[in-house]
Amino acid sequence: MPLSSHVPDLPALDLFLSVVELGSLGRAAEAHGISQPAASSRIRNLERLVGMPVLERTTRGSRPTPAGTLIAEWVRPIIDAAHRFDNGINTLRGRRESQLHVAASQTVAEYLFPQWLLALRLRAPDTTVAMEAGNSVQVGESVLTGRAEIGFVESPRAPKGLDSKTVARDRLIVVVSPQHAWSRRSAITVDELAGTALIQRETGSGTRTSFERALTALVPGWKPTALLELSSTTALKKATANGVGPAVLSSLAIEGELAAGTLKPVTVTGFEVRRSLRAVWPMGQHPTGPSRELFAVAHQAGVAPRALMPLTRP
Repeated sequence: MPLSSHVPDLPALDLFLSVVELGSLGRAAEAHGISQPAASSRIRNLERLVGMPVLERTTRGSRPTPAGTLIAEWVRPIIDAAHRFDNGINTLRGRRESQLHVAASQTVAEYLFPQWLLALRLRAPDTTVAMEAGNSVQVGESVLTGRAEIGFVESPRAPKGLDSKTVARDRLIVVVSPQHAWSRRSAITVDELAGTALIQRETGSGTRTSFERALTALVPGWKPTALLELSSTTALKKATANGVGPAVLSSLAIEGELAAGTLKPVTVTGFEVRRSLRAVWPMGQHPTGPSRELFAVAHQAGVAPRALMPLTRP
């Protein structure tokens, strides 16, 4: 059942005990970091609630009345329990704020998160980070179920039930092996792309979803056909480089391969997919503690300039 209106709040009771123990309202006020008038106001309010005086003011300080002595005996175990509770909460908060569970899509996990982690170490050196990599759907599930405090996705929209904010941008690029016929052409058409089975990430991948939505908008009625589905970006790049077939990948993921010449970019006339990479967290909440620090790091890093530069052929 609820407490009656005669029960003062804990700070007032805590202050009252300090006056009893220190023998002075002024010393008690100093111990609690408040002014003496503020302390006097709290005690008067306490007396109003209990309906009787609890302190006698004398020239030598303050002492409890007979009723105040009895109330002090009742209050002491309550305040001791409140301090234990306060210490316990602080311990739990300290543990929570020293650990961070992150979920990130493959592109973010492999090509952006390592840089963010280095910057986070400077801002929060005592934080232990556990990172779970998956596709954008899996990231959303991890954040919604509480396994991760913050997530990073590359799907066109944030998963349902999550708030989001863009932290980076990239573009999707069609790539082939150097031996593929497309590597020797200046460009291919959208219809050629739509009519070719590609090496794709698994269903739920932000890269696959972004590509399929963009191509469907240009080729109504197009039905995606995957030549091969792989859940690893690294495996997908190797299969493409080995000549299995064309693939569509994030510009962040293929910088090294393009520079080395193991993959070749393909220009598709009239087709360009630029997308946002987003931080996500439960709707109606905001990142706090280490997750807030990580979000700040990712947001400050901003758009990776190289990811949006036009590709040129050697």
